[in-house]
Amino acid sequence: MVQQRWIRWPEGARRGTASAGQNGPLGFGGDYNPEQWPPEVWEQDVRLMQEAGVNLVTVGVFSWARIQPDPDTWDFEWLDQVLDLLHAHDIAADLATATASPPAWLTTAHPEMLPVDRSGTVLSQGGRQAWSPSSTVYREHSLHLVERMADRYGNHPALAMWHVSNELGCHNGRCYSELSARGFRRWLQGRYGDLDTLNRAWATDFWSQRYGAWDQIEPPRVAPSFSNPTQQLDFARFSSDALRDQLRAEAAVLRRVTPEVPVTTNFMVMSHFRDVDYATWTGDLDLVSNDHYMMAHDPSAHVELAFCADQTRGLAGGQPWMLMESSTSAVSWQPVNAAKPVDQMRRNSLTQVARGADAVCFFQWRASAAGAEKYHSAMLPHAGTDSELWRGVVGLGADLRRLAEVSGSTVRNRVAMVVDQENEWAAELDAHPSALLSARGTAQAWYRSLWDAGVGVDVVPRGTELAGYRVVLAPMLHLVRDADAAALAAFTRAGGHLVVTYFSGIADEDDHVRLGGYPGAFRDLLGVRVEEFRPLLPGQEVRLEGAGLGAWTGSLWSEPVVANGATVLATYSDGPSAGFAAITRCEQGGGSAWYVSTELDAGGRAAVLDTVLTASGVSAAVTATAGTEVTVRQGEGVEYVFAINHTGAQGTVEAAGTDLLTGRAHPGPVSVPAGGVVVLRR
Repeated sequence: MVQQRWIRWPEGARRGTASAGQNGPLGFGGDYNPEQWPPEVWEQDVRLMQEAGVNLVTVGVFSWARIQPDPDTWDFEWLDQVLDLLHAHDIAADLATATASPPAWLTTAHPEMLPVDRSGTVLSQGGRQAWSPSSTVYREHSLHLVERMADRYGNHPALAMWHVSNELGCHNGRCYSELSARGFRRWLQGRYGDLDTLNRAWATDFWSQRYGAWDQIEPPRVAPSFSNPTQQLDFARFSSDALRDQLRAEAAVLRRVTPEVPVTTNFMVMSHFRDVDYATWTGDLDLVSNDHYMMAHDPSAHVELAFCADQTRGLAGGQPWMLMESSTSAVSWQPVNAAKPVDQMRRNSLTQVARGADAVCFFQWRASAAGAEKYHSAMLPHAGTDSELWRGVVGLGADLRRLAEVSGSTVRNRVAMVVDQENEWAAELDAHPSALLSARGTAQAWYRSLWDAGVGVDVVPRGTELAGYRVVLAPMLHLVRDADAAALAAFTRAGGHLVVTYFSGIADEDDHVRLGGYPGAFRDLLGVRVEEFRPLLPGQEVRLEGAGLGAWTGSLWSEPVVANGATVLATYSDGPSAGFAAITRCEQGGGSAWYVSTELDAGGRAAVLDTVLTASGVSAAVTATAGTEVTVRQGEGVEYVFAINHTGAQGTVEAAGTDLLTGRAHPGPVSVPAGGVVVLRR
């Protein structure tokens, strides 16, 4: 669990924020890369930062080559000047350890530290993150840099927090080099102790894979056929742990030299990044930070953003967190990098605040004139201050100052959704009944139905205490440990309402199938038994019918479900499982466990959730018109109702209070302008 030590705001950065909440002001700013610009630009930068209301910038992320241009030379003078300039203008520094990308002199001297992809191709210097997480040479040189940074800047008055590396694993999350092979073997020895235990866990008698010596084991490189599935799963675990070891090593240096300065690193809780199990990292941090970028082609990207914000809050244990990076407009790495309208930037940013972020930051402050990300948007665009984007950035800064009292308040929901990265790795391995399944996609579909219903949900990792919730969703929890299955059973029997979807409970932590019929670990809890899977072909749909619930369709998957103590709520009327149960409910103690054995359409999900929520006594905390997203943050004796209208028509939220963005008191209900935002204190 994250330790939750917040940004150490320098006194100057607090000025003018008398209404700030428990955590001080809301942070506002972004990555600042002054090394890309001549010193005469820096004075203009800090002046414009003040104009925009910027109070926090990340400095030094990719500056290793400038700080240490060769093994024996150190140049801190430029960074001294930058930090002094920031402090003089009351701007706090999130100072990076600068270890994200090693300089060319280091990779040239030690090419063995370069990462290698699964096919054996060495990934060369010239981009970013050109290092293997298993490289001891990289570790030694990076920690030397961290020590020098901490010694020099630990007492600098601008220093508000430490930023370890940058987006760990973004481009080197899986390394298949010989260094990684050695590291993998050591990790396996620590996990299993002896080869007999490993051979049982990996089921190596299949396909004559049994190992008689540790040095026979390799990473799951490209093979003639499918690689051993447990080997693949363990390599994903190892790779995440190897990156975590780098985080822990850097953090240990920082805490030894500057114990009073909080430490963070920027996660990438986004649907298209899955290489790291962040739930295992949070105990190494003082606060959780996240980078989030939306996919321009996705018409529901604002819902995916909300999902990821809720998941980040879940990783933070329900405490406030910070948005370390987002984009003001277009990014530079998608096939078509569509511009983001200014009102969308405002909605997206305030959605993050509504869901627990106490800081909103962007990549980057000033748009680069050259380099790989020169077409990536920034707070200060190529067009300069005479631009709609700049005016939008200044307006957002003003909004965040008006919302300063929200800082430190929390979001508390009565519905939870369990999302586990280890499970996602396992559920989507090759040689499965269907390659069309997506654990994240199923979770986000159920989340979308809750979003449409206006019901708040905490997206939490496995192991989270569930006692305070009324409803828990377990979408495609394919790999489940005994302790986690027992926790869900205890939650249900204590009066909770559990919703489990297809392909859940199937495998244990070694990815061995739980025998005796599906859904394995949940068979008794759900009161059902399934003899075989009957996945659907691409484009194939099946019809479901349920008394009093309506008729819906399912896709991707079906199962011939036999009730064994459960009540049948819907059956398949056609398809490979025709005549069998499709949706069931089983009473357990004071609660109930629901099973949904196909990928329901939106209407079916809405109907099931309506029934479950009614049974549990849960409803939307605040109602609003369709397309108006509502979230409530709670402080001491006060609530903050965020209403964000994603439509082109005026909306309404059924609440009363004072709009912090305008200062206007509303008796309620309150109109929310098309594309606009209202934040009510009540």
